[in-house]
Amino acid sequence: MHLATGLVVGYPPWPYITHFKQYIETRFGLPVVIGTHPIPKKYLDTHRGLPFWAESGMSALAAGLMAEPPEIMEAYN
Repeated sequence: MHLATGLVVGYPPWPYITHFKQYIETRFGLPVVIGTHPIPKKYLDTHRGLPFWAESGMSALAAGLMAEPPEIMEAYN
């Protein structure tokens, strides 16, 4: 199951995404992936400059999304 990328780069990021992921994996035994498509680069650049981004731990939670090549993220702008 994939949880929407918008839960990560929405404003503000959804604070319960980790809880929801754990619930689904525990209750239903389904693996959960954070993200449905790459983060648009302009969104990521904006979020990285906001204090809640570091505090929320979204970079670690969405590590797979952060690993996308910049040119792919730019294509989603």
